[in-house]
Amino acid sequence: MMRHNGFRMAPAKQSGVGLIEVLIAVLVLSIGFLGMAAMQARSLSMNNSSMARSFAVMESYSILDAMRADLVAAQSGAYNVASVNASGSGCPTATGTLADAQLTQWCTQLVAGLGASASGSINCTGSLGLCTVTVTYDDSKSVSATTDTTGQQTVTTQAML
Repeated sequence: MMRHNGFRMAPAKQSGVGLIEVLIAVLVLSIGFLGMAAMQARSLSMNNSSMARSFAVMESYSILDAMRADLVAAQSGAYNVASVNASGSGCPTATGTLADAQLTQWCTQLVAGLGASASGSINCTGSLGLCTVTVTYDDSKSVSATTDTTGQQTVTTQAML
């Protein structure tokens, strides 16, 4: 045995990392990676939900801008629709008036951006020019189990023409 400054040095008994320590480290890393993967999946889901909500707001403003361009027709109620169901045949047909053509285009854009279950309604209060545009769409792909079970989202926009 070697002596160092009068003390006896103990011989080295452990020469490497034990198998148990390696298994515990792998388990901790695996749990961390699973947590990161779940967080990434949730992030992608919320990103898609945010994009759909932004699209619904843009479409609301789009029809309001079209109504401002055709103000006389908007104030007379030509744009008022109780419910535009965007599932194909529910879209109004362009009958020759500017209001019908713009409503048809708006409905087509809702279907293209939010899916066939999207619907919208427009209600203007005559000469005051206060209009309410409501867009409803299915957002069930990003439904949180703790907050919502239906997935129906509604965006309501009010504006003065």
